[in-house]
Amino acid sequence: MMKHITNQKSFRWASVALVVALLQGCATGPNANPADPLEPLNRTVFQFNEGLDQAVIKPVATAYQNVTPAPVRTGVTNFFGNLSDVWSVVNNVLQAKPQAALESFFRVTTNTLWGVGGIFDVASDLKIPKHSENFGQTLGHWGVASGPYLVLPVFGPSNVRDSIGRLVDSQGDLVTQGVDDIAVRNSLVGLRLVNLRANLLGVGDFLEQASLDKYTFARDIYMQRHRSSRAVDAPPEERYDLPEAAPGAEQAPAPVPAGKP
Repeated sequence: MMKHITNQKSFRWASVALVVALLQGCATGPNANPADPLEPLNRTVFQFNEGLDQAVIKPVATAYQNVTPAPVRTGVTNFFGNLSDVWSVVNNVLQAKPQAALESFFRVTTNTLWGVGGIFDVASDLKIPKHSENFGQTLGHWGVASGPYLVLPVFGPSNVRDSIGRLVDSQGDLVTQGVDDIAVRNSLVGLRLVNLRANLLGVGDFLEQASLDKYTFARDIYMQRHRSSRAVDAPPEERYDLPEAAPGAEQAPAPVPAGKP
């Protein structure tokens, strides 16, 4: 147990050191892409992730998909989704969203009690909304800027704020924090990763066929999704996903509502 705690602390400190190193290595020169100031470093990490995925993760995920019946894979997805809803309850509370927190709580209790531990998504059948939230989104809700686009080893596309938020999310992960047996915990972590990758096999194939530059295409998709998922009541944050306006450019006037002079 002490060895496990020591390893966890070492991982957290290594993660913090990685974020600091990335921030110090920002590519802020005149040729830097304003949408991705860390692009040189991000591309290196992206290539590492691609190599790891092609050599290990994708083959295992493909085999898992081929031998595991679809209803079983759906049950696995529902099970881990139910566990993540517990952490969503906490983050909805931290974001002062009582209705979303209450609905997330009802999802957890309903799926746990009536869905056989979350294997069946009874809550969705009952039209109980899902409000997925993490600590990075909580920081964003209270005005913390997302920072530049950042590709993490293994985890993939992210940004500086959400990368730091992952350190807190790891403390609310019921798989890594709630299971004491090392063998069972590692098996669950591996199953979650493989199941997630299996669910994204079609997306990966689409990326490979849709663009000559897979890195750029994946980055643009992430940024569009990130913009669309921002809370509507969040304050404006510093943008790294759009180029700066040209000097002297004027902002277009706001449209005049119908019936107004």
